[in-house]
Amino acid sequence: MKNWVWVTTDLRATDDDWRRRFAKWRESGIDAVLPEVFNSWNAFYRSGHLPVADEWLERILPLAKAEGLEVHAWIWTMPCNIDEVHDEHPEWFVVNRRGESCWERPAYIKYYRFLCPSVPGVHEFLRERVKELAGYEELDGIHLDYIRFPDVILPAKLQGKYGIVQKKELPEYDYCYCESCRMEFKERYGVDPLELEDLSASPEWRQFRYDLITRLVNEDLVPVGRGHKKAMTAAVFPNWEDVRQEWRAWDLDGVFPMLYHTSYGGDIAWIREQTEKGIKSLKRKIPLYSGLFVPSLSPEELAEAVKASLEEGASGVSLFSSGAMSDAHWESFRRTVG
Repeated sequence: MKNWVWVTTDLRATDDDWRRRFAKWRESGIDAVLPEVFNSWNAFYRSGHLPVADEWLERILPLAKAEGLEVHAWIWTMPCNIDEVHDEHPEWFVVNRRGESCWERPAYIKYYRFLCPSVPGVHEFLRERVKELAGYEELDGIHLDYIRFPDVILPAKLQGKYGIVQKKELPEYDYCYCESCRMEFKERYGVDPLELEDLSASPEWRQFRYDLITRLVNEDLVPVGRGHKKAMTAAVFPNWEDVRQEWRAWDLDGVFPMLYHTSYGGDIAWIREQTEKGIKSLKRKIPLYSGLFVPSLSPEELAEAVKASLEEGASGVSLFSSGAMSDAHWESFRRTVG
């Protein structure tokens, strides 16, 4: 059993602030923290290949360890908003069915500029990030976020937020049709995916894209981290088909389905159902930690969500995020997991 909290980048807090926070979180039942050390624009650690905004990880890592907390570096994986990377490698970015690069026409929001997992150069770029972080002796693990394609279909409530109706897979949100993806698929199946009659109904084309992400995780990123004895985990979607993310097949040390219930029009019962469904779907017996969205949970509802997750077999929960946890939330959490 282990409980986690995602920690968004905070450069303003002092060392004493962090000592107090870490002590409180540990006393409240948190075992591991997930500090955000790359956000698709900047690194917040001493990177040699990414723009560095601050050496934040170096500052908070020993402070968290001194409080007995595990530290797992949280990185955005596929999104990349670094101008220099695009200028040098425009072919690295995913292309939708209309032939539009996500760099010029990102789906939904401006930062949805995703790298393509079929491009060999992308693999090396991402391996380097994991390798750098794995070199931190005190670091316990590396946590992969956004390890997927852009959403081809948004959760129901988010469609309303963006004024979109998606009753089927629409070309402007359907990725990836870059030259690399199309060539690799044609070599394997003898047909350009754009020549298929019904792209969304083709099991081969669907599985091909699932496998691109799975191959990146299992063959490229996990071995680098494990080679340095780091735990490898990932934040994943419960509606994995809609982001081409077959995480049930990933060789990880733990999965964190983000059970952000209000996005799906769900409630505590939905969190319970998705926890059970996720555990049953796993091809390997690994820990599953239910990701809970604190802004949509009162302190009392947080306790209910934690209980529901644990009763269905979760190995713990992860809270998004530390900044949303009020004193009342922490007290409720402490009583529930204590």
